[in-house]
Amino acid sequence: MIFAPDELAAYLGLEDSQIVSVLIQMMGGLYFGFAMLNWMNKGRPIGGIYNRPVVIANLSHFLISGLALLKSVSKIVNPPIFLWALVFLYLFFAITFGILLFRHPSAEKA
Repeated sequence: MIFAPDELAAYLGLEDSQIVSVLIQMMGGLYFGFAMLNWMNKGRPIGGIYNRPVVIANLSHFLISGLALLKSVSKIVNPPIFLWALVFLYLFFAITFGILLFRHPSAEKA
């Protein structure tokens, strides 16, 4: 998304314009930023008060995106199975980060 936005837009059948290219690159930057945030916090305690901003950011992303995907897919007459899998995956991660938000990290070791 960052390095080949025009090719991705053509593959998805989007119009060839500068704004579409910039929006795809911005979305790629967003996902790359989230990936780096999560990568830099790997191995650290998470849950409860520990790494709360990381949990909140991931919860917000997955919950909002999952609900938007669910709304979109439910309006399609015969959606492909991979779209339902994507909805399930996003909502699964939203539930997981919701649990992490209220779970104390020492409960994992007990």
